[in-house]
Order: sequence, then structure tokens, then C-alpha cells
Amino acid sequence: MAIANKIQPAKAEAIKNAKETLGEYTDFIFADYRGLTVEQITALRDKLREKNAVLKVIKNNFARIAFEELKVENVADYLKGPTVIAMAKEDSNEVAKVLFDFAKDTPALAVKGASIANENYDLAKITAYSNVPGKKTLYAMLMSAMNGPVRQLAATIKAYGDKKAEEGGN
Repeated sequence: MAIANKIQPAKAEAIKNAKETLGEYTDFIFADYRGLTVEQITALRDKLREKNAVLKVIKNNFARIAFEELKVENVADYLKGPTVIAMAKEDSNEVAKVLFDFAKDTPALAVKGASIANENYDLAKITAYSNVPGKKTLYAMLMSAMNGPVRQLAATIKAYGDKKAEEGGN
């Protein structure tokens, strides 16, 4: 009985820590990491850090309780077996892309699914989501598309002004 009383505060503390960690993020991608070496996990963490994402291993029961308390629903199915959680605040599609690219080279990593902005993504949906360009890339594409016609208009106006100047008019 005394042992159970000593363990319970430690579990409560672990759940509290999990909740604090998970509470900082809005997007979660779950993967099975069984068979990855420490070096491979470290390399994956480094790649995710470049995308402002974090990779954590949290005991499934603690994560399940923390997600319930944070009102992130229906993720219990992803928390079975050895699970690693990639967490992001934005551009989670780029984080998913990093995970899928890493899984191509390291088949031991298997993406299970995700919770993006409290919406669950099964494997097919998160795979498709990973192929969408990131927010910064989309902005660059939009600005490039807008810049072309503006540049052409400016060149036309300048050419018209140059022509009028050659003719000696206003």
C-alpha cells in the first residue's frame, strides 16, 4: 500500500508535465518508432527542429489522459504501441512531410495519423496533407503570381512614357 502512495504522485506529476508539454502545441502527428536507433531519432529531431517542431515520447497512458484534459479528442487509437508524437504550432503539413520523407529512408518509422487543429487525420488524409505546400511557400507563390502582372503594367507605363518623351509630348 505504501508503494502505491509513492507511485501515485509521480504519475500525477508525469501527467501534469505531459499536459504542459502538449498544451503548448495545436498539431500532433503520431508515429510508431519501434526499431529506430537513438541516432535515427536524434537525426529526426534535428530535421523537425528546422521546421519549429518537437518530437516527444510520452507514455501512452499519460498522453491519453493529458489529451483528454486538453479536449483533444479521438487520439486514443493512435496511442497504442511505441508511439512518438511530433508537435507543431504551425506548418504541420511540412512537419508531416519531414516524417514521411524520413520514413522512406527509415522504414522503422510508420506514421499512424494526426490531430491537426483538433481534427483527426487518418493515414490517408495526413499523407495527402503532407503534399500540400507550406504557408510560406503558398505566400511566395501568391506573391509571384501577383508580381508578374504588376511588373508588366509598370513596364507598359514606362514604355508609354518613354515613347511620349521621344515624340516630344507630355
